[in-house]
Amino acid sequence: MDMTPQEYQDYVKRLSPKSPIWKDCINAFWIGGLICVVGQLLLNWYLSMGMGMLNAGSATTGTMVFLGATFTALHLYDNLANIAGAGTLVPVTGFANSIVSPAIEFKSEGWVMGVGARMFAIAGPVLVYGIGASVVYGVLYWCFTAL
Repeated sequence: MDMTPQEYQDYVKRLSPKSPIWKDCINAFWIGGLICVVGQLLLNWYLSMGMGMLNAGSATTGTMVFLGATFTALHLYDNLANIAGAGTLVPVTGFANSIVSPAIEFKSEGWVMGVGARMFAIAGPVLVYGIGASVVYGVLYWCFTAL
């Protein structure tokens, strides 16, 4: 069966299931928001225990990373991500998931070549480009404010 690239694209488009975009957006919004509400409740709780804002913020971030990693290890985060989509990627729990998930997946290859080598497979590029962009921004900011 010979098809032109355009005919093939039309064929694929016709047979592909339609994406429920509005449902996906609503789920991402409310589940991502719910994760953020949990973070805010933790922050308020740490503040009510007498921590300063800086320490409470650090404790909240650490707790959210721990929860994200734990939910990933228990295979609950992936189920939540199937419903929420991008709503689970944005909070810091998504970062924890992006590190723990490959570590679990490649555990059978050993601690060094499996967990150690593959742990940052997903988060690594984000860290590299995020840190690189912040350095470029910092240098530009310094150049324009030092004049």
